[in-house]
Amino acid sequence: MVTVFRSRLRSDAQPSYGAVADEMESAARAMPGFIDFTRSTTDDGERVSIVTFDSWASHRAWRDDPRHRVAQQRGRDEFYTEYSIQVGEVSHRRRWAAS
Repeated sequence: MVTVFRSRLRSDAQPSYGAVADEMESAARAMPGFIDFTRSTTDDGERVSIVTFDSWASHRAWRDDPRHRVAQQRGRDEFYTEYSIQVGEVSHRRRWAAS
């Protein structure tokens, strides 16, 4: 299961946002079924987080985690001007790396 979370921060969101984001990444990494967490920021300020879990059940457990729910509410109240969430099942995966 892959979640793509796209957001834009309010101008007054830092520095509290960084601490909450780091805490949520650590919490996600500690969840059963966690596979990967990647985050980046585009030149125009859009933030993109991609979080992968091994199943719907693992994804739902993270989505519904009480700490995560609190952080989600803080995001709406304090941090974001906008966000979007896309969740989907991976139907194919391939990886290649140069040696």
